[in-house]
Amino acid sequence: MFPNLESERLVMRELVEDDAQGILNCFSNEDVLRFYGQNPLTDVEQVKKIIKNFAANYKQKQGIKWGIERKGTEGIIGTIGFHDWSSEHRRAEIAYALLPEHWGKGYATEAVSEVISYGFRELNLTRIGAVVFTENHASNKLLTKLGFEQEGVLRNYMYQYNVPYDTNVYALIPEKS
Repeated sequence: MFPNLESERLVMRELVEDDAQGILNCFSNEDVLRFYGQNPLTDVEQVKKIIKNFAANYKQKQGIKWGIERKGTEGIIGTIGFHDWSSEHRRAEIAYALLPEHWGKGYATEAVSEVISYGFRELNLTRIGAVVFTENHASNKLLTKLGFEQEGVLRNYMYQYNVPYDTNVYALIPEKS
């Protein structure tokens, strides 16, 4: 059973075929992709295949991707999830994206907080990593605010529109009690 998560203002739920247009809107937006390291998505059929891949990754315990929805509204405002999930090594990397009209409202902080809590509590992770373009000041600030520590810089690590970018590597490791 796919785990739906709730925070004060948001629901993180399984992505379904009906979300294809919302995902396309997000991942064809130049502002969203500016620091994402991904080529723009181009059509709904392409997105439907990606949604099926998300479901397969979850079944194989390799990743989990949620759609982010505001409570009381229909349609996703972004996505969040873990990739490179290794239950053997108890680690995963987090990635998230929101449509620009929802930036600066605290939604990313709320969603990331809920997902990392789930990762430690339910997936038994002991490390959550993140890789972020050095120029992505908002995401770098968010991760630091939530307790992630920068572990280094990977030079020319990701390409966006055929241009190499350096990335910061972050990790969140819960303190032992």
